[in-house]
Amino acid sequence: MTTISTPATRPPFGPTLAALTLGKATSNAALRWMAPFLPTLSRAFDASVGTLTGIMGAAELAGLSTTLTGGTLDRGRHRTVFLGALGLVTVSSLVALVGTVWAFALTVVLLILGVSNLTVAGLALIGDRVDFSARGRAVGTYETSWALSLLAVAPLLAILIDRFGWRAAYLALAGTTALGMLVVARWVPTPPDAGSLRRRSDAASERAAPLPRAAWAALTSAALISASGLSVFVISGAWLEERFALATGGLGAVATAIGAVELASSGSVALAADRLGKRRAVAAGGLVLLAGAGVMWFADRADGDSASVIAVAVIGLLLLIMGFEFGFVSSLSLMTEAAPEARGRAIAVGNAIGTIARALALASSGQLFEWFGVSGPLVFSTIAMVGGLGCLILSRR
Repeated sequence: MTTISTPATRPPFGPTLAALTLGKATSNAALRWMAPFLPTLSRAFDASVGTLTGIMGAAELAGLSTTLTGGTLDRGRHRTVFLGALGLVTVSSLVALVGTVWAFALTVVLLILGVSNLTVAGLALIGDRVDFSARGRAVGTYETSWALSLLAVAPLLAILIDRFGWRAAYLALAGTTALGMLVVARWVPTPPDAGSLRRRSDAASERAAPLPRAAWAALTSAALISASGLSVFVISGAWLEERFALATGGLGAVATAIGAVELASSGSVALAADRLGKRRAVAAGGLVLLAGAGVMWFADRADGDSASVIAVAVIGLLLLIMGFEFGFVSSLSLMTEAAPEARGRAIAVGNAIGTIARALALASSGQLFEWFGVSGPLVFSTIAMVGGLGCLILSRR
């Protein structure tokens, strides 16, 4: 009797996506809390805001390491890369406890190494497992981790810092990322069998040719859009404290509001980007960001620091973050399809381009803020967003 073998069905992707999202949220918490609490870290490490943002900008170049892991992802090693990256994030929080500027620098380098590599590992796995027609929903869900990290952690860290000092924040972050590792180890599937890995390795070797020219515009667009939001976000806490005298508690409240807005934006991408069209979604986010930049500029030049002026300033910041989050998350779906035959390598290269753009944004924004106030970072953000939208048009052509 002849038997007919049928291909094994893939396990449901929902639990895997949930585990990836939680793991990324724990790593993002370690990264994202620094900007709203930058004045606190400035006092903790006895360094100026400009010095810390300069270190953060230089450390951002550690994200170039993703160019070395692209081939590994194309061979199906998503889980290995993700877990190793979470381990680096956990170690980074422990290094910060030393309390020197050099320890801060090493902390940020390890942190960027971890966050960059687990981000591309998650995106590559989503790209491999989810059809492009539904990928906006999957990527939007994955990127809610960016918002959830700040929304859930910022109020807790503000309390810990007020009661126990800044080191308590780093201890809490080390614990949450260790928990993320356990969740990912349990729910993200192990690599394929050896035979399957050999087949994927051979296919990856065949795909080692240069990426198609059409891919570069989409990758550059996502990179510039990421820089447009980060350039303002990183100095937002310093601006609110210096211009409007907000204390740590107020900064924690604003950080929570930012997290809520980002969650709404990334959730909107998950719900609407596939129907609206991913390019239209990116453009819509860019327009909202530019509107928010205008409101922030107006509030910065208003007389006094009354409650109404502060409210306008916070509304402008939230608008800018809302537009950035919606546009950037939408652009990630385009990035995952820039070169489908070498998806891991394309996403890794895209992250490397984004690393350079974000490093420039981080290194420049602190200095621009010290020289020109918030106007400097706002101009940088506007130029980056316009450039990103221009690349979006080129990618369509």
